[in-house]
Amino acid sequence: MPAKSIRRTERKPEELPGRRNVLSLGLVSMFNDVASEMVYPLIPVFLTTVLRAPVAVVGIIEGVAEATASILKVFSGWLSDRVGNRKRFVASGYLFSALAKIFLAAAGAWFTVLGARFIDRLGKGVRTSARDALIADSVSENRRGASFGLHRALDSAGAVVGPLLALLLLHLYSENYRLIFWIAALPAFTGVGILLAFVREPRRQSVAREPIRLSFRQLNPRFKTFLLASGIFALGNSSDAFLILRAQSFGYNAVQTVLLYVAFNLAYSIFSYPFGKLSDRFGAKPILIAAFIIFGMIYSGFAIAPAAAYLWILFPLYGVYMAMSDGVGKAYIVENTPANLRGSLLGLFHTVTGGITFLASFIAGLLWSYLGIPAPFYFGAALAWLAALLFILFTPASPQPDLSHQA
Repeated sequence: MPAKSIRRTERKPEELPGRRNVLSLGLVSMFNDVASEMVYPLIPVFLTTVLRAPVAVVGIIEGVAEATASILKVFSGWLSDRVGNRKRFVASGYLFSALAKIFLAAAGAWFTVLGARFIDRLGKGVRTSARDALIADSVSENRRGASFGLHRALDSAGAVVGPLLALLLLHLYSENYRLIFWIAALPAFTGVGILLAFVREPRRQSVAREPIRLSFRQLNPRFKTFLLASGIFALGNSSDAFLILRAQSFGYNAVQTVLLYVAFNLAYSIFSYPFGKLSDRFGAKPILIAAFIIFGMIYSGFAIAPAAAYLWILFPLYGVYMAMSDGVGKAYIVENTPANLRGSLLGLFHTVTGGITFLASFIAGLLWSYLGIPAPFYFGAALAWLAALLFILFTPASPQPDLSHQA
């Protein structure tokens, strides 16, 4: 009887703030991604055609942007564990990203774009770990995969709508990139309003008031192995801007490139929730291993694609990979970390992998410029397969997921 009572207590937050929080945060991410994806696929084109920046600069900007976000994630995650109010970090982070759209619209040189991307990723760094921990705090353990999957599905649904809006605006306003950047600020600020109005801070035990000590030696070995494998993988996982540049190398114009990006995000949105449910039922590890392997196959495809038409297969497959890895990876981390360190260790993971991604984008730019277009994709494929092998060989056995209380 006591065990059943405990389970009811754990599920109660899901019935009130839990589902509401997951849905509200999903809508916030959706509006933010409508804004971000209106501009993101256009930034490489804007840099190289309007501002006349070289391809290497694209790699530097994206690397600096992602590194900024990643470095801040561990600090914001730790602070959200310590302070106990994750919502304030999430709200301020989305506000920074909304303001970045205004700076991007005013950019007259590539270094101004760098500043705008820095502010945007500053916001991402402040919010991401706290938001993921807030989702985990809001739902019961046996629904975390599905909850992260739902959040990612709504997020990537916004990433479908955003490029389509950009496409419509490109047609209506004769590729006026700056106007599109101004318009993108509207959904970004709408998302901030939804967050402030509807997201609640769940009640948590007062563990965050205790001193928070991170000892790598005492961390769960499954978390440490996943961190190692993901770090190796991240070294070859350069910015998606290089996928857009790959499309340009085949002669795709801005409209066609945006449509490819829509295909990617549509697949991402469709498959995120199902893979989250599968991870709740069968465990996250096999899905993550498959994701590493499939990524290597996709990047090999980008390297050897003999014709432009193959990109219509590769971009949606890349969306399937993202659906397999993103939300499922977060659920795996939460499963293998203590509650009072949840934000800190999510932040540590994002910081390590994102910091390496800065180097990955820099390497990719050099490989592209000096060894040819296929080189960064071969490099990424090889490291993805190495990461899969390490994850298979060195991850300790984990307990089977509890299926007895799933709907």
